[in-house]
Amino acid sequence: MQPHELSLAAAADAIRARKLSPVELVDSVLDRIEKAEPHLKAYVTVTAEQARLAAREAEQEVAAGRLHGPLHGIPMGLKDLIDVADAATTASSRVRADHRAETDSTVAARLTAAGAVLVGKTHTHEFAYGLTTPQTNNAWDQDRVAGGSSGGSAVAVAAGTATFTLGTDTGGSIRVPSALNGVVGLKPTYGLVPRHGITSLSWSLDHVGPITRTVEDAALVLTALAGHDPRDPASLATSAADYRPGAGTDLTGLRVGVPRNYYFDHVDPEVEAAVRRAIAELETLGARLVEVEIPMTRFIQATQWGLMVPEATAYHERTLRAVPELYQADVRILLEAGELMPAGDYLRAQRSRTLMRQAWARLLEEVDVIAAPTVPAAAAKADQSTLTWPDGTVEGVSDAYVRLSAPANITGVPSLSVPVGHDTTGLPIGMQLLGRPLGEPTLLRAGHAYEQTQPARRLAAA
Repeated sequence: MQPHELSLAAAADAIRARKLSPVELVDSVLDRIEKAEPHLKAYVTVTAEQARLAAREAEQEVAAGRLHGPLHGIPMGLKDLIDVADAATTASSRVRADHRAETDSTVAARLTAAGAVLVGKTHTHEFAYGLTTPQTNNAWDQDRVAGGSSGGSAVAVAAGTATFTLGTDTGGSIRVPSALNGVVGLKPTYGLVPRHGITSLSWSLDHVGPITRTVEDAALVLTALAGHDPRDPASLATSAADYRPGAGTDLTGLRVGVPRNYYFDHVDPEVEAAVRRAIAELETLGARLVEVEIPMTRFIQATQWGLMVPEATAYHERTLRAVPELYQADVRILLEAGELMPAGDYLRAQRSRTLMRQAWARLLEEVDVIAAPTVPAAAAKADQSTLTWPDGTVEGVSDAYVRLSAPANITGVPSLSVPVGHDTTGLPIGMQLLGRPLGEPTLLRAGHAYEQTQPARRLAAA
């Protein structure tokens, strides 16, 4: 096995045992980038020279006994919404082609302090306003979408061109590409990970979190990221915590909610079968399955769009009027639509979210986690705009992808997407676990337990 094929946890163990040096690991990842990037296009920019310098510094620190922790010397990619001092943050847009950050975002500073090594900035759907990341190819089939908006981040992890990455999630943008590329994606509780220094799409829905090979890896990254930062007004007053799950697979006593409505409506049969098999595996591990009714389902997408569209337009108001021609057509249309949305609609969406949060809080008193598909179908073809369901219903690809992920953004609850196999064409399928606010330890424990019962996952061949 080559170093770039190692999970974060395995690489950290090897570095700690002096069986692998950060230089070897970073060189292996950079070599992988050189081979795979022409086909995948996951990166906006690759910081090879700076990465090699940081790897040599990490190697010297490890040799001197100054190990910073499990992220020390580990290659990472950051979505190109996340500021790194003196580096470009373009949001994959011509609008910000010349923008360079003056200071680190909170998450970049925390990861650097933990010893992680930046190998590049990964592509996003322009300004994170989309679910496909059209400039990036799926790691398993280059003729299919990567998912979005953190498509570059998910593809990099799936292909071994980063050991872990960060993405952002406003309507599913960590979990959707993670599911479509067969990796783990965690959207934390709203406010658990600070967003200072991250380009916003919709401030009341935005989250930032890790994309990794394994659930344990996600826990290691979350441990470095979480904690209060007063520069983010939504940041929760939480203290540092260790999110690593235990080694056991016993889930006795865990109540797993299985939705009888919404989450399995208009879902590809192969996706449904794979997710139900994974839920059955949780039961085998001791969990108790409980049928649940998802509340207020007919308001979910209206609430998501009613919040996101006007907030995004407000953020882009000046540049949209100054240089509208620099935006991609799909993003420009959405931003212009936001200018036409009445204030009353936005206020109604706010009220709907309050009621939805209350309803979900009651629901999550009945169960510890909810298990459901992450997305209703595997990766669409790059030129595909709609999905047609067996009953004849036609749905836009982006609408389909956001449909099952939006509830966690509206309510702010944590959601973990875990790979649960592939369909008959070889495309990955994901299951999401949703929990109570600050319920990450329970989600990570359940996801990790499931993962331990499955064969080791391989990298995409691209």
